[in-house]
Amino acid sequence: MKLLLGITVLVLLLLLWRPGFGFRAQRPSDYTGTGPAFDIRTHLNGRFISEGMIYGPTGRVVSRFVAEMNGTWDGTRGTLSEDFSYAGGGTQARQWNLEIHENGSFTATAEDIIGTGTGQHEGATVRLQYRIRLPKDAGGHVLDVTDWMYLMENGTIMNRSEMRKFGIKVAELVATIRPAPDTDAPEQS
Repeated sequence: MKLLLGITVLVLLLLLWRPGFGFRAQRPSDYTGTGPAFDIRTHLNGRFISEGMIYGPTGRVVSRFVAEMNGTWDGTRGTLSEDFSYAGGGTQARQWNLEIHENGSFTATAEDIIGTGTGQHEGATVRLQYRIRLPKDAGGHVLDVTDWMYLMENGTIMNRSEMRKFGIKVAELVATIRPAPDTDAPEQS
């Protein structure tokens, strides 16, 4: 009986470890028809405040941050500037360059991104995948990142990101992105 229970537990753990389950199993098509519709030109346009935490490989919080963000668009091309202030006193500035393509897809580049990130918005979600090189003071590692952003009915965006090295999860980010207090929230579609 114990052997059968052990085998069952092992099989369940292997199934849950596979990419077909959990965070990596999500696909943009899973969110078709979910509302409100997330359009990055509308919902990442203007001034925003982001507050979040980064979890290390053991699941413990390793960093907290607040970021001021500003998105601007000219047709299908946009920029999203981010100015991070970390709880430990560090700062970081990044500017994303975004370009919308057909069928809800887009590309994204930034100075610390290797190559070009690819994204898709569908329903109330956006997925962005890219490779990032961490700053030297953070080890200079190259990580594979999958960002999922979920648009809430009140205009707040919930962001969850998973960072992997050699296929192993090494960090996770959870953050909110909301209009800055002196701006109006984008109108919901």
